[in-house]
Amino acid sequence: MGSEAPENLAMASSLQISFSSSTGETEEEELHVLAVDDSLIDRIVIERLLRSSAYKVTTAESGPRALELLGLGEEESYEQNPKVNMIITDYCMPEMTGYDLLKRVKESKTLKEIPVVIMSSENVPTRINRCLAEGAEDFILKPLKLSDVKRLRNHMIGMSQRCGLSV
Repeated sequence: MGSEAPENLAMASSLQISFSSSTGETEEEELHVLAVDDSLIDRIVIERLLRSSAYKVTTAESGPRALELLGLGEEESYEQNPKVNMIITDYCMPEMTGYDLLKRVKESKTLKEIPVVIMSSENVPTRINRCLAEGAEDFILKPLKLSDVKRLRNHMIGMSQRCGLSV
């Protein structure tokens, strides 16, 4: 891990998106990831890895809770809708799978451009292909590693370029 420290510092110093406001001024925004996993331990590991790489992180313990945070919940939600640059979700969760969450996000007019990355501890090719075909940006095998976090940034760069933002 010690040899990765300079890489982390370089990555952490560049993890912001710049965009022009309506007044023409440039604003900077920390990259925000919504991490969804029913396992508390996995959520903590994901959150710490992402925060150590200068990401802002919001966690959710289920697909329905993630949808509430995104403003797509079953019930009216008066919570402030967080601006999310990426969703990373476990595949296998009770109530709603990561695949079902992916489908709901990609069906939404307002959220479909947000990159969704699926994680699983099981390497099942049919599951991986199904998620990628539905629009997942990537499929990562658990446990999440620092090298995976670097890959996540590339997906957010692609999303920001599609939306006309500069990184």
